[in-house]
Amino acid sequence: MTRQADHLATVQRFAQTQLAPAAAGWGQGASPDPALFRAAADLGLFGMELPVDAGGLGFDFAHKAAVCAALAAVDFGFAMSVVNTHNTALRLHRSAPALAARHLPGLLSGQVAACTALTEPGAGTDVAALKTRATQGPDGWVISGQKDWIINARHAGLSIVFAKCGTGDDGAAIGAFLVDLTAPGATRHATEAGFAQESMGTGGFTLDAVALPPEALILPAGTAFRAILSEINGARAYVAAMCCGMLGAAIATVAEHGQHRHSFGRPLMDHQAWRLALAQAQTDLAATQALTDRAVAAITTADPAAQILAAQAKVHAVQTAQHHLPALLHAMGAEGLRPAHGLTRHIAAVQSAALTDGAIAPLLERVARLSWPATPARKD
Repeated sequence: MTRQADHLATVQRFAQTQLAPAAAGWGQGASPDPALFRAAADLGLFGMELPVDAGGLGFDFAHKAAVCAALAAVDFGFAMSVVNTHNTALRLHRSAPALAARHLPGLLSGQVAACTALTEPGAGTDVAALKTRATQGPDGWVISGQKDWIINARHAGLSIVFAKCGTGDDGAAIGAFLVDLTAPGATRHATEAGFAQESMGTGGFTLDAVALPPEALILPAGTAFRAILSEINGARAYVAAMCCGMLGAAIATVAEHGQHRHSFGRPLMDHQAWRLALAQAQTDLAATQALTDRAVAAITTADPAAQILAAQAKVHAVQTAQHHLPALLHAMGAEGLRPAHGLTRHIAAVQSAALTDGAIAPLLERVARLSWPATPARKD
């Protein structure tokens, strides 16, 4: 076994033995025990892509995507919470060594959760519409604004906040700041939905003239927007991997049920009409997994095709999971409603997956534009 394969197997055991018994309650509104995040830290999950000499594991993006899928097979929210803290640690390591030295111990140990805050009440995909603004003064920066629908925000201690700070009012004016969400002027809140958001920690915060030191600017205007576009490709690829993880787990659960549940004197699996639907789900999963693997490989190797592949993979994985998860629940009958099986939790989670890091319609538009670039207007 390679070091990465051994680590992935350990993560899978952690997910099945420690997360699964607790995850059923999260779908009913219970909050994860903080000890689980510390256990995740013991496995190095908050530093997967960080170099070993920085306290990480030194693995690549493909391994991170595989770990995300293994965690999401049990609970999508927990996987998203972990990877968002990880991504903050990675960005600090790459862009702000002094801040990394100060904050990595808390992040890598699971003591401090973190988030990346782009979305606002009036701005999502249209990042140029951001209203949060940072103003430079003699002692640093002062930042004000509001963020919402941010993973981990309800309990995060740190956030990378995207805000306008340069001249102009477009994407080129956006910078990225590290903000202490426990500082005076920062107020966090939970954001609730029609299904539980506890394991994902979905929330938001208001920044009311929060003072920041000069070094809090980790990505200046002109570079932050490009970083958003680059990092979101990776996020789309690992969200696709998570959807594959959820659907694969659901297929396994239903298949096991079909081996033991009898109907008209035979196991459900012996009824052709019952097993053909399961086979269709398995076939469609194989197709979306292949596309997701291509996207993950492109991200890992910095292939220019990563942008279109990540968008295609996320669209296909989300839509495949949305199509099959409800049918798989019905294949189990009322038994499928039990929280312990995870099907209801996955059905809810894939709705969040559809919206995070790019909704379906904008992603399809991106695929169209990358596939068929606009033809320059003719000059007669």
